[in-house]
Amino acid sequence: MQYPSTQSSTTQPLVAGAGSGPASLAPTATAYSDYKIIRRNGAVVAFEPSKIQVAMTKAFLAVHGTQGAASASVRDNVESLTDVVVRALMRSRPAGGTFHIEDVQDHVELALMRSGHHEVARAYVLYRERRAQERAKQGGAQVQPQVTEIHVVDGGVRQPLDMAHLQSVVEAACEDLGNDVSPEPIIGEAIRNLYDGVAIDEVYKSLILAARTLIEKDPGYAQVTSRLLMHTIRKEVLGEEVDQGDMQARYGDYFPQFIRKGVDAELLDSRLLQFDLGKIGAALNAKRDLQFDYLGLQTLYDR
Repeated sequence: MQYPSTQSSTTQPLVAGAGSGPASLAPTATAYSDYKIIRRNGAVVAFEPSKIQVAMTKAFLAVHGTQGAASASVRDNVESLTDVVVRALMRSRPAGGTFHIEDVQDHVELALMRSGHHEVARAYVLYRERRAQERAKQGGAQVQPQVTEIHVVDGGVRQPLDMAHLQSVVEAACEDLGNDVSPEPIIGEAIRNLYDGVAIDEVYKSLILAARTLIEKDPGYAQVTSRLLMHTIRKEVLGEEVDQGDMQARYGDYFPQFIRKGVDAELLDSRLLQFDLGKIGAALNAKRDLQFDYLGLQTLYDR
């Protein structure tokens, strides 16, 4: 089963340059500006739903023939399914982020199968497999540029991603949560969605998203996700990364500063300054931070 000769057989679905879809799904300048696609060679390109539409149209043409392109039902199906895929992707990254090309294509397959278009889904699967074989054959003769090391930008400074530190952060988040919770799948999925030159804040966001996707596998990952979010909140508030184990001492130092800033901003009553803020801060139990589940902590953070 071949795609029409009017489209290059080497055209890769869902990447920049794969063609343009109908105007109804052409993204605006800002609609998807917070979303990016990571290609197989590590390059980062804009997220364009029209490329998803092109890929689905090819799969329908492989089953229904070139005359299917003029069919209103095919056009409606493609547009509807593209919307399903885009919505599913954006739900997984509500605040923006990156999608690996393989993940996007997996969503396309799933949408086709769930909608009952099994023959079209099969055509799409076969196309992906054929392209994978072509890439494997070309691999020996043509070396694709690969990102061998990921650099992050932290405070305007570009530096290599500290994998050892990343590992320690995730391991700490998984501590004492049982054998069914492991840092490896979190780190693996997070790295898969990073690109060279990514902002350090996006690295931690990627860890949170990776852990969140595993909650369905084991409820313990909800606690892991909460702890990773707590780590990013500490970094944002304190201006540096602080381990949970060090927070007991930091609360005593930070709490008085917090109250003073609130009073200066006219958000808190100045009479609070009459209390022994250092004593109150020292009485805070940092271990209770770990009682938050992900949804509760995210709700508080969003407020």
